[in-house]
Amino acid sequence: MNADMWFMLSATAVSCVGVGALGLLALRALRRHSIVLSLVVCALIPVIAVIVAVQVNVRAMFISDHDADVIAIVSTTAGVLAVLIGVVMGRRLAAGSRMVGRGLSRLTEVYENADGDGGPARRRRSPGGRPVSAEIAQLTTQLDDVRRRLEESRNRERALETGRRQLLVAMSHDLRTPLAGLRALAEGLEDGLLDDPDAAYAQIRTTVERMTAMVDDLFELSRLQGMPSQRARARVSVREIIEDVTAEALAAARARGVRLDVDAGGRLPMRGDGDALARALSNLVANAVRYTPSGGSVRVTGTARNGEVSVEVADDCGGIPEEHMPRVFDTGWRGEPQRSPGEHAGLGLAIVRGVADSHGGTVSVRNTGRGCAFELVLPAG
Repeated sequence: MNADMWFMLSATAVSCVGVGALGLLALRALRRHSIVLSLVVCALIPVIAVIVAVQVNVRAMFISDHDADVIAIVSTTAGVLAVLIGVVMGRRLAAGSRMVGRGLSRLTEVYENADGDGGPARRRRSPGGRPVSAEIAQLTTQLDDVRRRLEESRNRERALETGRRQLLVAMSHDLRTPLAGLRALAEGLEDGLLDDPDAAYAQIRTTVERMTAMVDDLFELSRLQGMPSQRARARVSVREIIEDVTAEALAAARARGVRLDVDAGGRLPMRGDGDALARALSNLVANAVRYTPSGGSVRVTGTARNGEVSVEVADDCGGIPEEHMPRVFDTGWRGEPQRSPGEHAGLGLAIVRGVADSHGGTVSVRNTGRGCAFELVLPAG
């Protein structure tokens, strides 16, 4: 390799290193400025490095003025093109950045508007326009998905909080009346004003048992909603649970003149919490018996299909109004406008949904010709 080639290589390397170092310093100084300006500088750095290297080599090799002018025109044109490309790409990248910023702003609006007077944040579509790259397009799509899930989560939280407030009011009402009755009975016994103390004691025991059942329901619901189940899962037979629950409900059904029919084929095995499943099914059967008029029937059906165990409880209650359907499983909700104080706290169906969720299953309700049918579907694994 001759001396001229070594000189050109050395001059080119020195020129590129020098221009590159100056370019990095310029980018460092512009780091708080517009991204468009930074991209223009990035585009100009290699072009200026080439121009400087060419000019050094041209002057060293004594090229004619005409050739030097041609090289200068070509280099200048390349520099202008680099600036234009830098501006275009910078503006597109800035537009993508603003798009991402708007997506982040919509995420904050979910929390700012969720509890305000304006109600929950409105759903909005992503801003139009073509993003600068597939990565930004994917990022904006992910932000929209996160915003949607946040809105759904906030809606669930708001519905749960509303249910808790309603439950607090209902529980206060339901406990006040029996507590007042217990106080009156206790004062009557103390003052010797009651002619039949044994009947008073029996009434106190009945009232305490009813209040204890209400508190147990509240505790069970809090456990299901507030923490994962700590109970051991084991292989259980859903058919045996159905038989046990219906046997316990048979006396209440006969007292109301309601026929209780059971149809469960096979053992219907699954892995789960037998006590929780029995409580959920007992709530469904008790509700069906309570709302079915005398002469009607309650039908409990258990089947296994497609790796799932299904238990359906159908009654002759006359059906549930369609406007009440979305709230049937809400905490503290009660469909009947009139009922006896302290009869139940509106937690039974909420507990059923909690048990279904904790087992990875679902619970649903639909109206039938004579009443409604609740279906509990659980994985058989």
